[in-house]
Amino acid sequence: MQQEIELAIVPDFINDTVYIEEQGALKLKIDKKRIKGLHVRKRSIDARNRQAFYRIRVVFFIDEEMAVETSKSNLKSVKDAKTVIIVGAGPAGLFAAYRCIERGLKPIVIERGKPVQDRRRDLAKINREGSVNPDSNYCFGEGGAGTYSDGKLYTRSNKRGDVQKVLSIFVDHGATPDILVDARPHIGTNKLPHIIESIRSLILEMGGEVQFDTRVIDINETFGSVRGVITDKGQTIDAEHVILATGHSARDIFELFRQKNWLLEAKSFALGVRIEHPQQIIDRAQYHCDIRHENLPPAYYSLVEQVNDRGVFSFCMCPGGIIAPCATSDGEIVVNGWSPSKRNNPHANSGTVIQINIADIPSAVSNPFALLEFQRQIEQKAFQFGGGKLVAPGQRMVDFVENRISTDLPSNSYKPGVLSANLKEVLPDFVSKTLKAALPLFGKKMRGYYTNEALLVGVESRTSSPIRIPRDKTTFQHPQVKGLYPCAEGAGYAGGIVSAAIDGINCIDAIKF
Repeated sequence: MQQEIELAIVPDFINDTVYIEEQGALKLKIDKKRIKGLHVRKRSIDARNRQAFYRIRVVFFIDEEMAVETSKSNLKSVKDAKTVIIVGAGPAGLFAAYRCIERGLKPIVIERGKPVQDRRRDLAKINREGSVNPDSNYCFGEGGAGTYSDGKLYTRSNKRGDVQKVLSIFVDHGATPDILVDARPHIGTNKLPHIIESIRSLILEMGGEVQFDTRVIDINETFGSVRGVITDKGQTIDAEHVILATGHSARDIFELFRQKNWLLEAKSFALGVRIEHPQQIIDRAQYHCDIRHENLPPAYYSLVEQVNDRGVFSFCMCPGGIIAPCATSDGEIVVNGWSPSKRNNPHANSGTVIQINIADIPSAVSNPFALLEFQRQIEQKAFQFGGGKLVAPGQRMVDFVENRISTDLPSNSYKPGVLSANLKEVLPDFVSKTLKAALPLFGKKMRGYYTNEALLVGVESRTSSPIRIPRDKTTFQHPQVKGLYPCAEGAGYAGGIVSAAIDGINCIDAIKF
């Protein structure tokens, strides 16, 4: 017999199986000897009261031995199967390729950037020299933007597809099984490259293809149906189905659509700054203690506020993290954040952004590129205020709210460097005013948040794509081009690793023969 119950466990005993069995026996009102095993299904931290503790949902095996779950693969070679072209090797592209193999289709993955390990040299150059390779950076390359932005797997996309399937595939390829249990799972930037390599190896082993350093420059179409793609290597690759999983920063794909007069739409996105605190401040506020318990992870926060009917919210919060330069071309500043698997760096950072709506840029009603141009202008202005080489403009939090230039800046994790500036002059006026009003309100919600020890770094602008590539809700195909499947973040249909992976799977499942 199996019974599932919820237990509250203090951090001292969260790794003590014997103690958990004892607590389970007490709650179930049975002799502990009857428990033959247990499986923790979900684990979350409850820090609402003075004492933080874990809430765990546990399946107890009573009077029966615990079954050992094994992952069995029934995948077969697709070397000679029908071809599907997948443009982009981010989470959407890789999971689309995986799903192709499950369905007996041959994926040909075309990635403009480099293999995941080779990207490291280009990222080091970005941090060291402030020089951006437009095809190999924090956004482009095998694994996509998510590979070097923490590997956060938290999602609300349960209705879109099988989240557990996505997480299980990650585990099969080297992720810790904890991601199947934790309420806010993450893998860590240090571990993701090996997992991505493992998924690629499986794709190749099963007969799929992966091409790196290859950019799609055209999509062949005849009488409204896809016929394949043309690459910058002069290749023409034929296929009746093309999955367009290029990510939110592939602006050249939007330009290609404009040249072909294919439908595009302006789409709202979010814009703001990345805010970094000493991790100790966040731990103290969230766990109500001066020193975090060794069995508690670095604390996380999520903040939302309404200011004059406009939402302000934290985004992509990275405990124990690093602020990273995520520009995709020279002359622009874009910042993001990531954490290693242990989240053991001394700072915590989060994007803090406001929604930019189509109504904010009136020309966006008729011009699908209006919000993209607005985004680009802000990124270029941030570059100018930073002074070059990806040095970013920054300001202490209270100084920003009170409109003072910071005379000095706190130690921080942004490696290219931060230059003191008035961010009011970088951000659009309505963004700056909204952010200034919101930050003290956040401070009332979380003790210690509103402080001049916190640093604002500009700009956080790639939260999502400012353009949507429309598709049919049922067939997932572009309304003008049969066989072309706009997919995930780059098309405006996902917002993170898991949701992008699910969208990649769904696009493959939409293919009919």
